[in-house]
Amino acid sequence: MRAIISVSNKSGVADFARGLQELSIEVFSTGGTKKSLEESGIKVHSISELTGFPEILGGRVKTLHPAVHGGILARRDLPQHLDELARSHIEIIDIVVVNLYPFVETVTKGDVSLGEALENIDIGGPTMIRSAAKNFPSVLVIVDPADYDQVLQKLHQDNMDLEARKRLAQKAFQHVAIYDTAIAQYLSEETLPEEMTISLKKACDLRYGENPHQKAAFYTQQDVKQRQAGLSSLSSLSGPEVSFNNLLDFDAALNTLSSFVAPTIAIMKHTNPCGLASDDNLANAYQEALSGDPVAAFGGVVASNQIIDLATAQEIDKSHFDAIIAPGYENGALELLGRKKNLRLAKIPSGCYQAEQGKESQLDFRYVQGGFLVQTTDFFSESELQPRIVTERQPTKMELSDLLFAWKAVKSIKSNAIVIAKHKTLLGMGAGQPSRVVSVELALKKAGERAKSSVLASDAFFPFPDGPELAAKGGVTAIIQPGGSVRDKDVIEVANKYNVAMVFTGARHFRH
Repeated sequence: MRAIISVSNKSGVADFARGLQELSIEVFSTGGTKKSLEESGIKVHSISELTGFPEILGGRVKTLHPAVHGGILARRDLPQHLDELARSHIEIIDIVVVNLYPFVETVTKGDVSLGEALENIDIGGPTMIRSAAKNFPSVLVIVDPADYDQVLQKLHQDNMDLEARKRLAQKAFQHVAIYDTAIAQYLSEETLPEEMTISLKKACDLRYGENPHQKAAFYTQQDVKQRQAGLSSLSSLSGPEVSFNNLLDFDAALNTLSSFVAPTIAIMKHTNPCGLASDDNLANAYQEALSGDPVAAFGGVVASNQIIDLATAQEIDKSHFDAIIAPGYENGALELLGRKKNLRLAKIPSGCYQAEQGKESQLDFRYVQGGFLVQTTDFFSESELQPRIVTERQPTKMELSDLLFAWKAVKSIKSNAIVIAKHKTLLGMGAGQPSRVVSVELALKKAGERAKSSVLASDAFFPFPDGPELAAKGGVTAIIQPGGSVRDKDVIEVANKYNVAMVFTGARHFRH
């Protein structure tokens, strides 16, 4: 038997090559791999001994030769293939061990020239991998060092069955597909190109999905043009395994908190913030967030954009939550919260909480039956954070501060979304209702008496004046909304009638 070994990742390759030779398998290799194996005391042959031709163009061409690909691709069950090899003095190749030039590592390290990137695009490697994977019933193809031990064990037992070969072939084709995706990403200048592939790598299996009968796993997106952050940077510190639903709430929490710079606490329930507050003191922010809906908060997820200190932890410890996510925990806080065996404590770097302005190039993928909807991520523009006053009365300084807080909050709530807030605290919200006026009713009901002298944010324009009128009668004194309805004039008249200040942002933030 014969094997070709040509790897960029040399982890474990010397032991694997030694194991092959113990099985009397002849090993051929190229360039740096050959040198590395020889330095480990392993006798290997040069690829040039197979091809009868030297490596040329600085190593660009070495395995692209009929003596290599003929030996890999020949079907062993077709006598005419074997006769052709014999006439051309080409020997069978039984094992191909290849992993590819470090293209991703090269282009993501910063300040990389186009020339350097192009030199790290592997050609011969993917060609050998594809050839071997195409002929997997006869040729073993190994792209992952993690498979070395199992392959050697099966070879020793003479137990390399078709199913194992097929698994290695699938892994090989996927390896090349991810590699090609990275190159296409690097070369692309379009946000929404005509064709697109998405590269995913499994981070971990999950116990189950949204419901116990559903299988699930967490995959991280591999994209050479986007810094890997978000949940790919998550680390669990204590408590049970993080669940599928936890991750959904964590994601919603990051989207919510990324809008705020001041110390802010969000309490998430079914991906909506049922509690949200900002304060210079984190413990106070938590208490205010909890006051928004202490009943709904039970069993939810607490998210903080600041390191959780002991004072905040002591307040959190008084209630029951499923999980907490924060940039970190002070020692006393971690010790206190860690005593609860069923409370998941997770940490994610502070850089994941960055504000969202200027993220037009990032993409949001949503699976629908038969395909994906793809859009650039929703973000705040500078102009909408300086909204236009459209009523006779201007908002007070405090009202304007609360309006901007409410506007940032409403972006994270399911449409039709309404937020009622005061003193940078969410008092009530209506989410996911077919009717906007029903969302107003729900938000007012939740806020109760606290709605007096509060502000209201709507993620989209009011189609009729009934919503603002209901809000004004409920105690709301200022409203922020996109504007743009054909009935804007009627809506503004109602606001003036009740002496409610109203501002238009000119931007909508639906979240379906």
